[in-house]
Amino acid sequence: MRAEAPRPQSEILGPALDALAEAPFYIPSTSPSARPRRTLKHADTFAIFDSHGDMGASAGGPDGLFDHDTRFLSRLELLIGGAQPLLLGSGVRDDNVTLSVDLTNADIYEGGHIVLPRDTIHVVRTVYLWRGVAYQRIAVSNHGDSLLSFTLTLLFGNDFADIFEVRGQLRPERGETREELRGDNGVSFVYHGLDGATRRTELTFEPAPTRRSTSTAIYEMRLAPGRSLSLFFTIECHGSKSPKRVGFFKGLKSANRERKSGSATTIETSNEVLNEALRRATADLHMLTTRTAEGPYPYAGTPWFSTTFGRDGLITAIQTLWFDPSVAKGVLLRLAAYQAATTDDSSDAQPGKILHEMRGGEMAALKEVPFGLYYGSVDSTPLFVLLAGLYTQRTGDERTLRGLWPAIKRALSWMETEGDPDGDGFLEYGKKGTHSLKTGLQHQGWKDSFDAIFHADGRLAQGPIALAEVQGYAYAAKRAAALCARRLGEAELADELDRSATALAARFDECFWSDKIGLYVLGLDGDKKPLQVRASNAGQVLWTGIARPERARKVGDAMVSPTFFSGWGVRTVAKGEARYNPMSYHNGSVWPHDNSLISLGLARYGLMAQAQRVFEANFAAASYMDLRRLPELFCGFRRRRGAGPTLYPVACTPQAWASGALLLMLQASLGLEFDPATKEIRFRNPTLPAFVDQIVLRRAGFAGAHVDVALRRIAGHVSLRVLRNSGEAKVTMILADNPV
Repeated sequence: MRAEAPRPQSEILGPALDALAEAPFYIPSTSPSARPRRTLKHADTFAIFDSHGDMGASAGGPDGLFDHDTRFLSRLELLIGGAQPLLLGSGVRDDNVTLSVDLTNADIYEGGHIVLPRDTIHVVRTVYLWRGVAYQRIAVSNHGDSLLSFTLTLLFGNDFADIFEVRGQLRPERGETREELRGDNGVSFVYHGLDGATRRTELTFEPAPTRRSTSTAIYEMRLAPGRSLSLFFTIECHGSKSPKRVGFFKGLKSANRERKSGSATTIETSNEVLNEALRRATADLHMLTTRTAEGPYPYAGTPWFSTTFGRDGLITAIQTLWFDPSVAKGVLLRLAAYQAATTDDSSDAQPGKILHEMRGGEMAALKEVPFGLYYGSVDSTPLFVLLAGLYTQRTGDERTLRGLWPAIKRALSWMETEGDPDGDGFLEYGKKGTHSLKTGLQHQGWKDSFDAIFHADGRLAQGPIALAEVQGYAYAAKRAAALCARRLGEAELADELDRSATALAARFDECFWSDKIGLYVLGLDGDKKPLQVRASNAGQVLWTGIARPERARKVGDAMVSPTFFSGWGVRTVAKGEARYNPMSYHNGSVWPHDNSLISLGLARYGLMAQAQRVFEANFAAASYMDLRRLPELFCGFRRRRGAGPTLYPVACTPQAWASGALLLMLQASLGLEFDPATKEIRFRNPTLPAFVDQIVLRRAGFAGAHVDVALRRIAGHVSLRVLRNSGEAKVTMILADNPV
């Protein structure tokens, strides 16, 4: 009997591949990373190096020096004696200021004989970024017993690729590039873009190389035994503005000073691994936060999203609000400044809508991608209103609230009009019968993959789509806005918002709860049919308070059931669903930020055992990660003893809302609340996770009134001790019955 010929993959996966072809902003993964990657960022400039401190010298990474969505250097490689050096070690400092790389020479041959034995030369590369310039010192030492003559070579090049080109998009035309030598110690790359802008990269070497071309700098070295010397070079990104280069040590001092500034709460626990993860998270948040004209803003993540994103910035601000409210203020002011004022279908803008994404590269300027100022998000607008309310509750900053109030009211108006085009009370996105939006994002919730929103049988949902968690955001936004309105003396508006929120909660329960799956459904499609899919969206519903208590218990139990819970966290889609794939972007992977919001929701309804399981799982995942850094996402495979989580190949790391995840889980665990009117810090039903016996918070509180407190586990209970009180802040612990 002749075996049937296997069907080609294109036939088996036909519909999915067709849909993928219609996803123009998909990020491909083409090859494994040959060397681990290291990231530095300052302001609008970031750099991706490999473990040797090189760029473009090994496969599998989006290497380069980037500024405002343009790559200003694509290749940088150091050779000793014409050969790649051997790696001794490399790492980014705990505060993310510098990358340090230790290298030594390989065996160098001439005429079949070793002329330079390996491990004789020690090279230390120290790199940092400061105000649009990459600084590097190369310290070279001779640990041999004789005079050494050898070459040290730097190879470099640039393509001025737009970030979307680096992600894999092809362009039919590009501008013109030229290379030129500058003085006796410089090289310039100049790009005249199709957008009319000129971008320039300037490399400066100190001292001047022995020989130099537009792609190579060669130093002829003679080094006595036991002697050392240092070479310096800088890479300047001349794009939207021209940076001012300073000396290596002066710039490093300024970078160190900036990292040490700030007054955010600090955290120390009895678990040193958790301390490492929290230090890395706060350092990453500091690095990703850019000082914009409106205030500090956490850029979403490197390499793909190092820019202003509405949803990401808003959720990161919510995660960090308890220990650094200044981030929330900066996010609110920046997004209010860019709130849409007119209707523009090409950017999905409508009056009152809050920004999804902004880009500063050539492709955005030419509208080859729609993301210059892009508003294709259904949830940024309610999250903006919600954050404004939460910020006011946290700080009592009525002056900022009054300044934001017109933008808040415009956002609320959008939620009632264009955000709800059919008037059924639900926020939704997408046009009736439209499967793909060529000019932007097809799906406009946080799960924005082409195949992330689907029916139980796997069919892709047709719009307009109302997502479950977005209705929760809208509910919480209205409740928060009602409190703000009363504070500002608009009682009638406050009553209207409360009535609207109450009606939304009732209608939400009626339309989104499914006895069939025992959960809130993923969403409603364009025909108002429920998407009967068990997804983590149901878990996010809890933190907004829209869920009925009896529903919350069922949701909480589901989130830690074997189908959802991988052991490393809650999967985005439960195992057994039609499109479940633990290696996918949104259909079975684990996202730390998603888990943090679920954890906060579980705690809100008193489901602390479930919340602590989510906290422990994500902490355990971080303990296995490089630098103890939680990435954007990782695969949803089941946790196995003695093995770490499986990484997702193109996940952003660091990413802001992944960095904020453990911080929000800690807040949920401690039941932290703040009352600025009475300067009171409350710990409501605090619990300590099983892996921690003590947590110390320093400088917790308000402007001019903060405390240091220690929470400790004693005989199964949590004790609270005030270590220091500055400004007469009040600290209380509340032990109350759980709401479910």
